[in-house]
Amino acid sequence: MSRSSAPRTFEVRHVQLARAVFAALAAAMITFSPDHSAAVGMSVFSGWAIATSLVFFVSIWLVYPAGSRWPSVLLGIVTVIAGMVGGVTAWRTTAVFFAVVIVWAILAGLVETVAGARARRALRDTDDIGARGEARDALTVGIVTVLLGLGMLFVPTQYALDYYIEDAGRSFTLTGITIGVGIFGAYAAIVAVYLAIAAFSPRRKPADVTADASAQTAPTAPEQGGAA
Repeated sequence: MSRSSAPRTFEVRHVQLARAVFAALAAAMITFSPDHSAAVGMSVFSGWAIATSLVFFVSIWLVYPAGSRWPSVLLGIVTVIAGMVGGVTAWRTTAVFFAVVIVWAILAGLVETVAGARARRALRDTDDIGARGEARDALTVGIVTVLLGLGMLFVPTQYALDYYIEDAGRSFTLTGITIGVGIFGAYAAIVAVYLAIAAFSPRRKPADVTADASAQTAPTAPEQGGAA
């Protein structure tokens, strides 16, 4: 058995599960935080991005064989740079938050979309249901990530709307950064749920499909009966 075809301890499902866990943590931190300022948004995004980039980098050696590592390499580089920029305290402003998230989302989303589309095209005529499902998942997450970047482009950074809630007895202000941080939190929640479902979904390998097909088409032995 060649090294590339040997079974691996870690699979794509483990990468998806790790990404889902970090995305869920980011979504929870934003959802339950009363402060949706640029400082909080950038700190959550930075922590999530650096943790996710580590998942990409580790998967290069533990999950993907040679020739299939370029998406993880590019995603890891783009994501860790975005996380490091977000980690600079002096840069945690509204303008930088939108710029970093938009650039990261468009670049990372395009990389994952292209990788998923190419994998689906290459696997179109194969019976590897698991690999086709992984390609579909990458394509879906990539498209959702691109939509995050495009959606953030339409959020006015200087937007401010004052409103009053009688039950709370106080006034509030809805700002552009509040909307932007909320959009990122919603994205993280969607990705967390989708990747978690994908990670726990059963996958059938080509050998399993071939075995099932052989069992269904195998001729049955004629019955021996009747007295002479």
